[in-house]
Amino acid sequence: MSISPQNDQPAPRVTVIGTGYLGATHAVCMAIMGFDVLGVDVDQRKIDMLAAGKVPFFEPGLPEKLEEALASGRLRFSTDFDEAAAFGDVHFVCVGTPQAPDSAAADMRYVDAAFTALATRIDRKALLVGKSTVPIGTAARLTSMVQSVSPLGAELELAWNPEFLREGFAVQDTLFPDRLVFGVGSAWAEQQLRRVFAPILDLDTPVIVADLATSELVKVAANSFLATKISFINAMAEICEATGADVNHLAKALSMDDRIGGRFLKPGLGFGGGCLPKDIRAFKYRAEELGVGQAVSFLGEVDSINNRRRVRTVDLIRELAGGNLEGQRVAALGAAFKPNSDDVRDAPALDVARLLYLEGAIVTVYDPEANSNAHRAYPDLNYVGTMAEAVDQADVVALLTEWSEFRDADPDELGALVAHKRILDGRHALNANDYTSKGWQYRALGRPAQAATVELASDVRDETPTLAL
Repeated sequence: MSISPQNDQPAPRVTVIGTGYLGATHAVCMAIMGFDVLGVDVDQRKIDMLAAGKVPFFEPGLPEKLEEALASGRLRFSTDFDEAAAFGDVHFVCVGTPQAPDSAAADMRYVDAAFTALATRIDRKALLVGKSTVPIGTAARLTSMVQSVSPLGAELELAWNPEFLREGFAVQDTLFPDRLVFGVGSAWAEQQLRRVFAPILDLDTPVIVADLATSELVKVAANSFLATKISFINAMAEICEATGADVNHLAKALSMDDRIGGRFLKPGLGFGGGCLPKDIRAFKYRAEELGVGQAVSFLGEVDSINNRRRVRTVDLIRELAGGNLEGQRVAALGAAFKPNSDDVRDAPALDVARLLYLEGAIVTVYDPEANSNAHRAYPDLNYVGTMAEAVDQADVVALLTEWSEFRDADPDELGALVAHKRILDGRHALNANDYTSKGWQYRALGRPAQAATVELASDVRDETPTLAL
């Protein structure tokens, strides 16, 4: 994958503002594609780490790509916005939009600050491109703002190019996306985006060229749909628990309907992380501001269903422990919100561990990558460095994040370590038959107490990412 010559024009130079999860990945991949890239952040620690070839978070494949990009000489990092303004032809803004501290709205301080810092410094025609997930109407507001503060006035244009990265698959999703969305206000802005994404477009990647508002809406609509699909099957799990039905059989039957499909129709502990929970809340909040809140009012119930799964997981662990968690030793396998990530933001696994601790359980947490982040979030829990240490003399084992290390564990080897063979499969990731045949009490959300293995629908695109990109 490399830049194709276009009308003898030099390739545009790229800046990436914000070097968190999205920005660092985007900067590295732009350099891998052959562009000269400057990554910019106000956090000197991040800049120093990246410049030294160290990724500040866990993402499979990214450290190798960072090393390759730095070695090529096409990637540099800086904290200097003056340098960024002078360097770039296309400026990608990739800063975070966390949930506001006093409401469900998105906190736009960082986005506004980044666009302002660039706009006041750029003195030649350039394109500002937002990639952050933002409320509808943000791009129009920012266009007015940057043109009012820029010495270029209306000559400084703004576009929106939403990201669709999955943690654990970020390099793959950046270099080989299933689609690109260009939100633009002029033919020139579209041309600039086509130039900077030329290596990806050369792979016949579908591209949707839309207005600014639609491009903003695509991301939040996609996240809302995924969250709804996950919560739907978990709502069915609640019905199954009340009726004795088996949610895994139900999910498999539904997945065979090609109008529904099996991706993300997997029951369990629910979604978390830094995107879906805060994005659906911010979307609902913004819709209410616009007077169309009723159209997405269902997202409030989607959020509630998701959070109820955490409480119900604690209920099942309590049942396995004999009805009282006080003094019970619980091995919490997993802390990250999903495997192949060290992200513990709104992590269901860590929330369950905290709830168990509050009921008096002695909780020992092990996650292959997220222990350090989890410890910073909840220092009162016990953390160990191996699965064997976590399950040693445990009264109940709870699989809360479906790392392959946990899925592939040998029930006999675990059984030799625990005090009691009781396991809660919070992610429907284990072979129930294998565990029950070896003397384990096995429980899972939405399944009968005597549940047999059901092979759920899977998709190769959701398996371990290919690192040889």
